[in-house]
Amino acid sequence: MSVKTNIKDFYGRVIGTVVEENNGDKTIKDFYGRPLGYYKKGRNVTTDFYGRVVASGDQLTMLLNSDK
Repeated sequence: MSVKTNIKDFYGRVIGTVVEENNGDKTIKDFYGRPLGYYKKGRNVTTDFYGRVVASGDQLTMLLNSDK
């Protein structure tokens, strides 16, 4: 069973969602439900949508504003 957590901006508007699986892996999705990146607990790295390593550890929320 996965756990969904909404990410909100300063005004309380939902800007994204993090879905955590039982094994600790996470996926971040934008407001429209499009996947932006992944965190793999076993490797302890954050990757973007294309699979490129962008950070060490769980840094998923930085992907929400990567296009601005």
